[in-house]
Amino acid sequence: MTWEFWVTSIVVTATPGTGALFTVAAALTRGARAGLVAAAGSTLGILPHLTLALSGAAALMTASPVAFSVVKWLGVAYLIYLGWGTWRQSSVLASPSDAQAPPTALRTIGSAVLVNLLNPKLTVFFFVFLPLFVDADRPGAVVEMAALGAVFMGITLAIFAVYALAAARLRSSVIGKPRVMRRLNRGFAVSFVALAGMLAFAHP
Repeated sequence: MTWEFWVTSIVVTATPGTGALFTVAAALTRGARAGLVAAAGSTLGILPHLTLALSGAAALMTASPVAFSVVKWLGVAYLIYLGWGTWRQSSVLASPSDAQAPPTALRTIGSAVLVNLLNPKLTVFFFVFLPLFVDADRPGAVVEMAALGAVFMGITLAIFAVYALAAARLRSSVIGKPRVMRRLNRGFAVSFVALAGMLAFAHP
């Protein structure tokens, strides 16, 4: 496990993306616990990418513009859906006294998994960059790749947890302030749509 792998993994994970944005939004909305649940769900969303990479489907995805485009446009559509829903529902950053029940932990995890499942940035990392750190001709290459994937998931969970806890500490500054909450709410909505626009131009 080289230092290049660590640097690449940290940069990919720490760069604000769909999973990080979803985690921060959950923490600001419902506190540290919800943010940590979202961080765990985003980390679980990495598993399908790792599984496909280990199965050899990575080569197919990289070689097939159609397959990559399907994943990419599903991700774009889901981000636009999140953005539209966030813009419409003023209760996304609602205060604890609001009558609407907050999403359950299971629903939060499901949404977080889907966010990262349809994240082309992860597809590119596992299908293009991860194989560069493994010698395919060496015995146990699959096990080594699985170990690197597990380390990447650990890095993701740790960084996203920091994002969640930091956002939760800021929560008291926005809860109960309708104008601030409305601006944050719309800011998240615009961010989701902006990410969708960036992903639309992603290439394998």
